[in-house]
Amino acid sequence: MRFGVVLLPVTMATLLLRRQLGFSLHILRSSLSGCRHVSKAAPQAQMDWDYDGPSMKTPVPGPRSQGLLKQLGEIQNVDAINFFCNYEESRGNYLVDVDGNRMLDVYTQISSIPIGYNHPALHKLMADPNNLSTFVNRPALGILPPGSFPDKVTESLLSVAPSGMSRVQTMACGSCSNENAYKAMFIWYRNKERGGSNPSATEEDLSSCMINQSPGCPDLSILSFMGGFHGRTLGCLATTHSKAIHKLDIPSLDWPIAPFPRLQYPLEEYTRENAAEEARCLEEVEDLIVRWRQKGRPVAGIVVEPIQAEGGDNHASPDFFKNLRNIARKHGCAFHVDEVQTGGGCTGKFWAHEYWGLDDPADIVSFSKKMLTGGYYHKDELQADKGYRIFNTWMGDPSKNLFLIEVLNVIRRENLLEEVRRSGKALLQGLYALQEQYPSLLSSARGQGTFCAVDICDDATRTKILLKARDKGVLLGGCGDRSIRFRPALIFKEYHVALFLNIFNDVLAQLK
Repeated sequence: MRFGVVLLPVTMATLLLRRQLGFSLHILRSSLSGCRHVSKAAPQAQMDWDYDGPSMKTPVPGPRSQGLLKQLGEIQNVDAINFFCNYEESRGNYLVDVDGNRMLDVYTQISSIPIGYNHPALHKLMADPNNLSTFVNRPALGILPPGSFPDKVTESLLSVAPSGMSRVQTMACGSCSNENAYKAMFIWYRNKERGGSNPSATEEDLSSCMINQSPGCPDLSILSFMGGFHGRTLGCLATTHSKAIHKLDIPSLDWPIAPFPRLQYPLEEYTRENAAEEARCLEEVEDLIVRWRQKGRPVAGIVVEPIQAEGGDNHASPDFFKNLRNIARKHGCAFHVDEVQTGGGCTGKFWAHEYWGLDDPADIVSFSKKMLTGGYYHKDELQADKGYRIFNTWMGDPSKNLFLIEVLNVIRRENLLEEVRRSGKALLQGLYALQEQYPSLLSSARGQGTFCAVDICDDATRTKILLKARDKGVLLGGCGDRSIRFRPALIFKEYHVALFLNIFNDVLAQLK
């Protein structure tokens, strides 16, 4: 199927975008049903299950969403809800709400939809009667896994395991993945202190842990970074430092917090300044490790994101992470790379840490979101030494492994990592052009693959941009103090980029 094109009237910004993106754009004066000021690239082969553009029928939230908000508000807190969705009608890169508004989704459920809404391959999987029992029955995997589980984990998760790792522990979500990864690091560290890979705990260890006392509950710590986000469960919150709303009123732990580099963008234009900033932060990391050991709270592990997503899409160079990995080795700390948000292909490589070029990048790599299931990969020595030490009732869901197998098949068959790199380049070039056109509004465009962001002049303007973009049929998300982040599905193509950029340009022109 091929489709026509609808574009904004030509402006200098549009021409600049056209040059930057290298698109040959057709200018047509027509309108999609209910859709205002929409733009696309030259006619291209469209996925036959994707829509051809946004279509807005009501303000958002519309009347039906508002009624549902009131209904649900009698049951639970609804302050964070944007609107209610019609997932049956959502397709590809487009999310449809209960009022019939169809929006180009460049946020994808907080970066967690890998191959778009209602992908035919996943529908086919659901329709296969051989998979019925996997969807109907959810076993307690730690004690009663299905017979197919080893093969399915091998076919799904182990087929994309990070370099040097052949073990994976499944979990349900990002927070519980990190929470249990922390436990694994503490167990590993204490076993080292006891002098072996499987030493016996003492009677004092066993009795003191029951009353939350040392030595059974040791005073160990995990070093994290300011701006990092690792989850909202109690242990993860001690390493989360992105927004006060996550942490307010929750007791926490006295663990070290290092500064994360605050780099200048584009990175290639500020190599000297950025190198000095990274050196400063690495020096502080080492100093904190020494100070916390002196305090009697040794650092058992370091946790870091390849790109600080929730905290503002903060980047660091491969050299920074290589040196951080070496510091962890030097001080006997486990090195935990949190790929919950960056994993699954959105940066143009399957794992963002692949850009570091290390054969031994980490001791633990956690994942969730685009991987559809949660969990963490780990080195052999971080295997729990006894049953029930890393445990909960479900420990994941076998049906999600089936979905992941098919998602990986689609990624390989359609060469989606190359698609992400191509679309990401077009998106970033377009953001560069827009920040040149609107320097009072935009700055510091940055990204890897389609995992991109741009800073807005202030938080209030960012809110206006997000709402105006939504009114025109584009869903975006914020991060950090004043950034907008872009988190499309892996099937987001160059013509989707052109469509988005022209709508975004229209929003910015209204605020200039």
